[in-house]
Amino acid sequence: MVMDLGTDTEQRWWFCLRHHTVEPEAGCPGKWRLGPYPTKEDAARALETVRRRNEEWDAQDER
Repeated sequence: MVMDLGTDTEQRWWFCLRHHTVEPEAGCPGKWRLGPYPTKEDAARALETVRRRNEEWDAQDER
């Protein structure tokens, strides 16, 4: 999935796996983060998004 995030870095957010918090561009190293996401709310739902996508992919693999 490709997201159009433009060039405005203030519109990019990450979910930090180390601290379980939403972070802006300046945050923990990339190895600890999921994203980028276009909104804080999307980043806050990162773990749910990962879980849902994994379930979808697992279902495709079973076919």
